[in-house]
Amino acid sequence: MKNYVEVTAVFDKEGVITPVSVKIDDDRFDVDRVMDIRPAASLKSGGAGIRYTCRIEGRDTYLFLEETRWFLELVE
Repeated sequence: MKNYVEVTAVFDKEGVITPVSVKIDDDRFDVDRVMDIRPAASLKSGGAGIRYTCRIEGRDTYLFLEETRWFLELVE
């Protein structure tokens, strides 16, 4: 099951989208670092999109942009 989340992102003049924070329920977490951006499929949740490998609160996380919605899954 996909865990859709609210994301605040920055769009630069070249069109690159960089997530800066994620809101889960009532809590907002800063994205500490974006380590990789690539098209990929989600093996756990299904679906595909742009996968951002991020560090949030010290944990590595996959944050997916699937068309117009974001979802995340933890990296194990």
